[in-house]
Amino acid sequence: MKSAVVVFPGSNRERDVMKALAAVSGEMPVAVWHADSELPAVDLVVLPGGFSYGDYLRSGAIAARAPIMAAIRAHAARGGLVIGICNGFQILTEAGLLPGALMRNAGLRFVCREVKLEVLATDTAFTNRYTRGQVIRCPVAHHDGNYFTDPETLKALEGEDRVAFRYAEGTNPNGSLNDIAGILSPNRRVLGMMPHPENLIEPLQGGTDGRPLFESLLAA
Repeated sequence: MKSAVVVFPGSNRERDVMKALAAVSGEMPVAVWHADSELPAVDLVVLPGGFSYGDYLRSGAIAARAPIMAAIRAHAARGGLVIGICNGFQILTEAGLLPGALMRNAGLRFVCREVKLEVLATDTAFTNRYTRGQVIRCPVAHHDGNYFTDPETLKALEGEDRVAFRYAEGTNPNGSLNDIAGILSPNRRVLGMMPHPENLIEPLQGGTDGRPLFESLLAA
């Protein structure tokens, strides 16, 4: 599996996700700078967590207009895989690659802790190594993770099985609508999620509940 990780000014989780991808696939991802206009030939593009451009204006708003985003849109239009994690999810919504918006956490505080996720959609390149209804552990670290969208879009997300992950067992850390933690594009090739599966892939990190996501990508 060939993958690229996009680095913006203020990204801080690019090395975590690169290590996770390399550990599972055996191949080191390519780092791509936000100001580049082209992507290498890859199967997967990752937008990592962090605080791109210092979260000025809105989280992900400036990054969504970076030069590399045109190439990412083209990659997604061809059916290429794209995942945005935390700030990457915010960028994907700001860029229009996923619907809705990530607002300030309901408690107006930065949240950094472990939550539980229910895996809902398992017929995707990102989740095929999980079982439907499986509850996993996953860390979160964000200030603007409160997912919101209009009623029609919410109905479509739920009705089309495009909610990939939901906060489970009362662990919603941000007030997100319907406890949504991750959503899919209509073609199921773009995933945005607030939690950080890359930080739970080996026993030294305290568990491996995030590893099947990367194993799913390799299998796909």
